[in-house]
Parts: sequence; structure tokens; C-alpha cells
Amino acid sequence: MFLYPISKAAGMSGISPYTLRYYEKIGLLPPPKRQEGGRRFYTETDIRFMMFLKSLKETGMSLEDVNEFIKDGCILEKINSDVKSSQLTPSINKRIEILTKHLTKMEIKKKELDEVISTARGKLDTYYSILNMETK
Repeated sequence: MFLYPISKAAGMSGISPYTLRYYEKIGLLPPPKRQEGGRRFYTETDIRFMMFLKSLKETGMSLEDVNEFIKDGCILEKINSDVKSSQLTPSINKRIEILTKHLTKMEIKKKELDEVISTARGKLDTYYSILNMETK
């Protein structure tokens, strides 16, 4: 198993070292392995999890919802370890609720962005028309 220092893990995950320490402090990330005077080191599994956290944050999901979403651990790992699906139902339902609520927020933001894009395109068309009239 290869271990990466925080600077390398930050580069690989796209999350700053400061944010990684913060996520660890608030419990989003489990405490990392430590070596040589307490320096943090991360596994490839840790880094994949960091990338997953980043993807949730990039969609605008709140840290509270991210924490709630990941609280019960990896559903796929539980399925692969022969946990009965009936035991996973509450966790899956919670994740469905979080994602549904978040998707609704993202769809509203997308609509707002589409309106801003349309306005910007209209302005560009106006400016190009003005320039074309000046060159004639």
C-alpha cells in the first residue's frame, strides 16, 4: 500500500491541504494515517473518497448534506460484504431524499443560469450589430 503526503493527496484529489484538514476536523474525512512526527499520509482509497467528496461539493451540496450522505459509509461495500438489502433501506432512502432535494436545487440554478446565458447572448448580438453598422 502506497501512502501519499497531504500535499500529494491534495494535488491528486483537487482539494487543498487546508480543506482536507478541515474535513478531517469536522468528521467528513476519517483521521489519516500518520508517520514521522505526526505527518498525515493518505491511501489511494482515501484519495478516491476525497474525490467523491469534492464531486458532491462541486454540485453545491452543503457540508451538512454531504455529512449526512456519507454518514452510513459506502453502500456498495456493504452490498459486497453480504449485508442484507433490507438493512440498507433506511440509508438508501436517506440518500434518495438528500439527492432529490439537491437535484431540485440544481435544476433551479440551471434555469437561472440559462436565463443569464440568454441575456448575455442577447447583449453580444446587440454589440455585434452595432459594430457591423459602424463598418458599413
